[in-house]
Amino acid sequence: VRRGCGEASWQPTAFYRKLLSGMPPSTSRPGSRAGSSTASGILSPHIKVADRPVTQQGLSGMKTGTKGPQRQIMDKTYYLGLLRYVLNSKRRRCKEIAHSQVKLEAVQLCEKLSELEERRNQMIAEDKNMESPQEERERLLKQVKEDSQEVASMERQLADVRKKTNHFKKVIQQLDMDLEKHQGEENWKYKELKKKEESMDNFLENFEEVKNQELDRKAQIEASIIALLEHSSRNVNHMKQISSVTYQELKIMQEDLTFKSSEMQKSQNTAKYLITESQKLQMDLQKMELLEGKMTDELASLKERIEKTTADLEVYKDLPALKASGEEKKKRLQEEKEKLTKLSHGFKKIMETLNAEYETLKRELQENETYSQLTNLERKWQHLEQNNFMMKEFIATKSQESDYQPVRKNVRKLVTEYNKALIEALQNTKS
Repeated sequence: VRRGCGEASWQPTAFYRKLLSGMPPSTSRPGSRAGSSTASGILSPHIKVADRPVTQQGLSGMKTGTKGPQRQIMDKTYYLGLLRYVLNSKRRRCKEIAHSQVKLEAVQLCEKLSELEERRNQMIAEDKNMESPQEERERLLKQVKEDSQEVASMERQLADVRKKTNHFKKVIQQLDMDLEKHQGEENWKYKELKKKEESMDNFLENFEEVKNQELDRKAQIEASIIALLEHSSRNVNHMKQISSVTYQELKIMQEDLTFKSSEMQKSQNTAKYLITESQKLQMDLQKMELLEGKMTDELASLKERIEKTTADLEVYKDLPALKASGEEKKKRLQEEKEKLTKLSHGFKKIMETLNAEYETLKRELQENETYSQLTNLERKWQHLEQNNFMMKEFIATKSQESDYQPVRKNVRKLVTEYNKALIEALQNTKS
């Protein structure tokens, strides 16, 4: 009820809804004949409008009497006026309630009644959801059986875990042995590969220098070969010219040429060998890196398995502690059952007391004078609003009927035309 004093939380009563549903909006305009006859008939059946003659403009007057109940008109002005009146009335009544001790008590009683109803509904819902002692006993017995079965299952699982633990211990021992053996072989391989890697690093570090030296040597040999060839050709030409060259000198020159050619071939073969050896060492290095990564992953996996097995052993090795926790859980559930039973009896007594208070407050509210006064005021307000609306409609209709401006304009127009015609006739007569 207190929340009803705010503007945003007002809800129309059943009487207002009935009033609004009984007055649908009309399709005619406020000044039409149907609206005027309905307004005059509902507001005052003694008001009559005389028949008007048909004018030159084709306007006919209002007919006398009424046409019976017609559709009432509710436009935007009516709804705004209705809303404004209701809000003002609500504010006025809130002020009256705030300054009246009896009304304040009535508001407080209504609030208390609402709270008690909500509490009663909540307690009824809790009572419906609450189990009976027999059902609760059966549920607890069933839970005890399930706990016993769970304990037996845990014992079986514990036996299985012990078997698995022994198996894992053997597996771990075997893995340790294999790991030691594998580590010995891997250490030897690692040392060999380490040596190869060092030699390869040294080779790679000195490769450019050795390569440059060999290329320089090759260039020198090629230059010396070219020089020797030129020298040989000159000597051959010279030998043709000079027949005094001995056979011994020619043989020495051929041997020198053969030696230089073999040295050049060796330098080329050395360069090819160095390139091939470099590629081979690169492949060996990649294989070593892959092998090292696999070994690291295997070691990490073995450590995780060992830690997991150790944790499982710590959990399942203490069977008496597991039994004790099961007994403690059973005891705790029994204590909770007793507490809930006591709470159930207490809630039932509280609900009976609240039901009695609810019935008393409901009876007092029905016998309260303020409630009957509010009902009478609502009825009076409805009657006044309806009369006010009918009076507005009647005034609008009469204002439209007494509007003489169109006739006045038409008469002035006719007088002007008639005067023009007379002036033209006089001018024609004089001429």
